[in-house]
Amino acid sequence: MSLLDPPPEKIEKSRVMAFTLAGLGALLLIVLFFVFRYYPEKRATEHFFNALVAGNTDQAYALWKPTGSYRKQDFLDDWGPTGYYGPVKSYKIMRAKRPRKSDVIAVTVAFSPYTPMPTENDPNSAKTKTVTLWISPGDKSISFAPPGE
Repeated sequence: MSLLDPPPEKIEKSRVMAFTLAGLGALLLIVLFFVFRYYPEKRATEHFFNALVAGNTDQAYALWKPTGSYRKQDFLDDWGPTGYYGPVKSYKIMRAKRPRKSDVIAVTVAFSPYTPMPTENDPNSAKTKTVTLWISPGDKSISFAPPGE
């Protein structure tokens, strides 16, 4: 080594730290995407079931955003206090996913006529029902999933 030779380059720790932070930031973004990707549809489902738990079937029917063929009486026959699914006193969103070749989000919900939501070991858990609802991402309208979905 002579006086005219440049000194050897030192690897700066700040570059290593920058790449590490960038990698951790990318990982955090990926995790947040998978945690919150169906958040709006889950919120629409929560609003619907909160209205049912409160006994406000008018608000629940409005949140359902029914088509002309699904009348208020049909809704009450399904979700009313004496309906097929009623009464709803507690619920739990199980999962949300996008079915293949579909433009809706399928949200699976377990609900019970008891408060609080019964655990698996609770004798009241026999009355807990599960339903898969389809939520349209555009207008957040709710409908039943077709059989077999």
